[in-house]
Amino acid sequence: MEIVVVSRHTEVQDRFRKHAAEKLSKVAQLSPYAQRIDVEVTRERNPRLADNAERVELTVKAKGPVVRAEASAQDRYAALDLATGKLLERLRRARDRRKNHKGRTSVRDLPEMVPPELLEKTAPDVEQTEDGDGVSSRPKPPSEPGVAVEDQLGDSPVIIRQKVHDTEPMSVDQALTEMELVGHPFYLFIDEETHQPCVVYHRHGWTYGVIRLNYTAHPMESTVTV
Repeated sequence: MEIVVVSRHTEVQDRFRKHAAEKLSKVAQLSPYAQRIDVEVTRERNPRLADNAERVELTVKAKGPVVRAEASAQDRYAALDLATGKLLERLRRARDRRKNHKGRTSVRDLPEMVPPELLEKTAPDVEQTEDGDGVSSRPKPPSEPGVAVEDQLGDSPVIIRQKVHDTEPMSVDQALTEMELVGHPFYLFIDEETHQPCVVYHRHGWTYGVIRLNYTAHPMESTVTV
């Protein structure tokens, strides 16, 4: 199993890489088909966020769904410990469900989820436009899966983030499982029966909801001007 450590706004020493490899060695016991673990370390430069200055995101890539966990702390070693605990717990729950339900997941079997803060990789890709009210920013739609495009909305503090994900049609049960494994409060998917764009989300306790869009996408017609 390969462990890849990358960093943003900081440098990673060999000591941390070795420590990460030791901490994540338990992943192979819970996910024997795991092929790679991505460890991303981010340093927050804002002094007001000193208590959460170091952020570690872990992503397990295997033949099945991607499993992700992240945490923040004053130092990266503490953040790694917290993120590893979350990751191992999600892998353990996924393994137990496979044993008890033979690969089938029921909505009742999903535990209550406490989603961590979501962190995405961002890449500046902004198209600057000018209108009658002055200069405004219009983010270009991202083209590379897994990399987000982020931009500030004009002069406001609002940040717009766009991201493209590769996907395949799936059932509601599978979408719930995917949502839990990545630690998000919602999950966008295409229903394999109706082919509708859907969002499954966690409500409260053991209750989940599904929002469906009654819409069929059509290819855009190109217009040729002579």
